[in-house]
Amino acid sequence: MATQTTQERILDVARDLFEREGAAAVSMRRVAEAVGITPMAIYRHFANREALLKRISDDAFAAVARQWAQRGQHADLMQGLLHSMENYLDYALHHPHFFDYNFSVARDDARRFPDDFRKRGSPTLNVVHDLLAEGMRQGLLRERDPWDLAMTLWAQAHGLIALYRAGRFSYSEKRFRAFYLQSLGVLFDGIKR
Repeated sequence: MATQTTQERILDVARDLFEREGAAAVSMRRVAEAVGITPMAIYRHFANREALLKRISDDAFAAVARQWAQRGQHADLMQGLLHSMENYLDYALHHPHFFDYNFSVARDDARRFPDDFRKRGSPTLNVVHDLLAEGMRQGLLRERDPWDLAMTLWAQAHGLIALYRAGRFSYSEKRFRAFYLQSLGVLFDGIKR
């Protein structure tokens, strides 16, 4: 078994703190203490706290994007699309701190619609876009701008998830999932040919 580098240990500790307690818990001092180095030693690996947060967030997001792309591969394109949107819900429920940091917190480095997305800067929305574009190519979906439609689907999903996480639904998680998928199904019905 290979020994971890100091940078890998820093990332592991920071990721664990982030996952358990959120971005506010990730301080250079706290990470350094857990790794067994001085706080100043972290700066040899990361320019500042924001760079460390961005790295662990980007790494986690890239891993999730790979899962979404795999789950979006389905013989039935509409099922693949539904799975890709269900992945968003799973991410929010299983990784709430990363979800908030990536999608609900204002950040200078956040991707902006439409420019960053049209340049394929979003690993997750690229999956949704590609499924929509393929559905249009196959004649299954009405012709629209696939990026605008992907953002519309994302907004619907995000809005429902935000309301659920804010306690605006009395549903159990299982019941909310059913409602969420049914709601997306209504949107899908509106875009099918």
